[in-house]
Amino acid sequence: MSEHPLWPTTGAATITAFPVAAGGGAAPAVLVFPGGAYHHLAEHEGAPVARWLNSLGVAAFVVRYRVAPHRHPLPLLDAARAVRWVRHHAAAHGVDPGRVGVLGFSAGGHLAGLLATETGPMQAEGPHDAIDAADARPGLAVLCYPVTTLTGPRSHRGSAANLLGADAPEPVRAALSLPGRVGPSTPPMFLWHTADDESVPVENTLLLSQALARNGVPQEVHVYPSGRHGLGLAGDDPVTGDWTLRCAAFLRGRGW
Repeated sequence: MSEHPLWPTTGAATITAFPVAAGGGAAPAVLVFPGGAYHHLAEHEGAPVARWLNSLGVAAFVVRYRVAPHRHPLPLLDAARAVRWVRHHAAAHGVDPGRVGVLGFSAGGHLAGLLATETGPMQAEGPHDAIDAADARPGLAVLCYPVTTLTGPRSHRGSAANLLGADAPEPVRAALSLPGRVGPSTPPMFLWHTADDESVPVENTLLLSQALARNGVPQEVHVYPSGRHGLGLAGDDPVTGDWTLRCAAFLRGRGW
């Protein structure tokens, strides 16, 4: 495990590498974005998830992206930089740069989804370096009880306010809502949620799933009957904890 700054001029965002043992060739990689409503980062959705991915033979990288008082687009720029960083340093960490995916929880799921659906350059104003030449788009995305809409009654108001400010206009909120950003080039996604999530309603996942279906994007979706928001690996829940087995099969099926 080793932590590295994402940017040459600031330590506000970092990436922590959890490599897998050498010997089996270049490993697939997944970047982990913890949740926390763009206010903080939930520790149980970081390193424990990386270690679970390691148990599958997947190299993991936990991203500490900037949160409030920082606003959009800074978290997205951090996420894009993190994917570029992994690809640029792939050889040093035993990673296959052609198999780099993302996994996020709650607001971190929103950030992973923004990255997976972004079609623009996702470049900071500068200065630029060799890392910026790498591709920032992930090959797949795993979104766990994600915030997907920043508009309407089913939005998560705290995440929207922390990311955009409480007075952000409706068109800006709509532009950063995931269902409307999905297109035919969106990578395959694995989604899961609980039906009685009181913090981020399950409709967030269902709306995104419908958009993926309309655009012919491969997806796997699991809605479990009950469970509080923020379960993480859900290892103590014999029903919801099933998501890790399903996700592992999804990753294997996609060559991860």
